[in-house]
Amino acid sequence: MTGATVIRGGHIIDGTGAPGIEADIAFADGRIVEIGTDIATAGAEVIDASGKVVAPGFIDIKTHSDWTLPLMPQAESKIRQGVTTEVIGHCGYSCAPALPDKVEALADYLSPSAPWLTFRATNFKDYLDQYPALSVNSIHLVGHNTLRLMAMGMEDRPPTEAEIGHMRVLLTEALAAGALGMSSGLFTAPGSYSDVEEMVSLGRTLAATGARYFTHLRDEGNTVFDSVQEAMEFAEQIRVHVQIVHMKLSGTDNWGGAVKAMDLLADARRGGVPIDCDIYPYTAASNPLKNLFPPWLQEGGVEAMITRLADDNVRNRLRTALEAEGLNNFGRIPDWDAIRISISPDMPQYAGRTIADIAAERNIDGFNMALDYIVEDRGQTRVLVGSIAENDVKDFVRSPDVMIGSDGNSVAPYGTTGQGKPHPRFYGTFAKVLGQYARDEELLPLHQAVWKMTGASARALGLKNRGTLQPGNAADITIFDPVTIAEQATYEDPHQFASGIHQVIVNGTTVLRDGEHTGALAGRTLRRQTDFAAA
Repeated sequence: MTGATVIRGGHIIDGTGAPGIEADIAFADGRIVEIGTDIATAGAEVIDASGKVVAPGFIDIKTHSDWTLPLMPQAESKIRQGVTTEVIGHCGYSCAPALPDKVEALADYLSPSAPWLTFRATNFKDYLDQYPALSVNSIHLVGHNTLRLMAMGMEDRPPTEAEIGHMRVLLTEALAAGALGMSSGLFTAPGSYSDVEEMVSLGRTLAATGARYFTHLRDEGNTVFDSVQEAMEFAEQIRVHVQIVHMKLSGTDNWGGAVKAMDLLADARRGGVPIDCDIYPYTAASNPLKNLFPPWLQEGGVEAMITRLADDNVRNRLRTALEAEGLNNFGRIPDWDAIRISISPDMPQYAGRTIADIAAERNIDGFNMALDYIVEDRGQTRVLVGSIAENDVKDFVRSPDVMIGSDGNSVAPYGTTGQGKPHPRFYGTFAKVLGQYARDEELLPLHQAVWKMTGASARALGLKNRGTLQPGNAADITIFDPVTIAEQATYEDPHQFASGIHQVIVNGTTVLRDGEHTGALAGRTLRRQTDFAAA
């Protein structure tokens, strides 16, 4: 098989949900050409996969790597987990479009997540056309929060007819450029200022083009089931595929609700409603610290927020809301030790410390410490929020209907992306599911775990010719050791690559060989018109 590569002697789990088989697999010119036993190897490069699992490259269906890939195109933390494709632009946040008079506002808005990025005026087509070469394939979404910011800033009101028209034009342009769909972040400003009528109007634009909708629920805490119902009603009314991203039951009052949430979605799917969800396998969430408080705090932008926090009456109002309902989106937490500083660009010395710890050092309460921190760093800090029950995580992992996504950026332990103490999911999500939950705790069979991060995700995305190992499909392939694959990252020491990933192939090019990155930038920008089926 001259010019081909043959992976010999591996245990093939093909991503369809079927149990694995012992077989060889051959690929050439970026495509899989044959799967079988005793494939001829004359003239071919041979990869010995004895004792290893050969699987489709993992699809990270939920990431924010658009904030880091321009700095880290090697996508090290993802490649070293076996990820070959990332979906970016989630939770209503996208780096484009950026209108000339709104570039500074967008940069300010995204500063807690991407303080290192340089923003410039761009439309979505130019943004995609000029996206850097990467080691992974990228799938792009346009964010509703970004669209709203472009059309009407940070104002807490319904859009005018002209403003909703402006958003629809920008959305149409992004979809025509190749965006797979639109994401929303309905719990955080300015997306939280939107009502059902606004979202339905934008949904009709999605439906007209066969695009998809990815939603961060309006609330993952005390009204989570109402928010799930809102997403289901949207899917039923608009008839576009809806992906609920990083599904969770946040806050101590809501623990134990995972099975109920899965039952609601299963009932909807049996009724023909096109809706799915994914999760990350951790008990801590991550978000800008400012987003833990009611959205009205951010109305008008950063300067308005800081001015408000100088007013004792505003602080009293915030305390009352916190005591009544808990944190915005996160519900009630055990104490301020549950909030840990993750990345704080202007105050890096606090990374890894809890709000309670810093408050004790300053001799103030945790509530005022959190608000003071927002003022001191101008709302740029991200935190980890310990608000999820482990039993709920396990119930979601067990469910065959739930996909796996990291909600984490591509990073590395060095350079700009090596700062702070990010969520360990950046480095360990897929290895944790395969090693801890599938192998060690036996929550699900290995082939089902692989399905949840390959074929299931490809199906939900409408992704063609990827996500399964079949002749004709793209040669996106991960080879791992089922005995040694494991997460190494921890909350205390997160900058550690996963173990057990031996080889990663993207579009037929080896990007990871014997556990070492080759430097190859073999990924493609996947576009809705050419790489996906219509929703």
